[in-house]
Amino acid sequence: MVEVGSSAPMFALPDADMDMIDLNEFVGKKNVVLYFYPKDDTPGCTVEAIEFTNLSDDFAELDTVIIGISRDDCVSHAAFRDKHGLSVYLLADTDGDACQLYGVWQEKEKDGKKKMGIVRSTFVIDKQGVVRLAQYGVNARGHAAAIYKFIKEIS
Repeated sequence: MVEVGSSAPMFALPDADMDMIDLNEFVGKKNVVLYFYPKDDTPGCTVEAIEFTNLSDDFAELDTVIIGISRDDCVSHAAFRDKHGLSVYLLADTDGDACQLYGVWQEKEKDGKKKMGIVRSTFVIDKQGVVRLAQYGVNARGHAAAIYKFIKEIS
């Protein structure tokens, strides 16, 4: 689990256009909202991505970039982005390395069966690369607005 006040684990992953996005690029320049979600184009994940997209201009005014990560591949991310008009970065963590770094790959139970999966989680990383917020097991609806309020308070 990532602790508030610690340095954010760094990684580089491809986005929906297969361009590599390196978290180090934002240090000293932008705050980062890093959110992990289970799967492209599922109900909760779609709500969350659309809500972040709807607030993306507001986040940009606070020098904040929004990055969503799942284990879906770049092609799936591109289809998800295009279908819903998403403007946030969607990074493909097909090997699960970033999921492991942030402690979001956990055992989950659904319909009485246990399996590994991404626990919906959000991290706010400030311009110095320090984790200012770490939330595991978040609810999708209304989450983007709560994160925006948090960033506004720390800016």
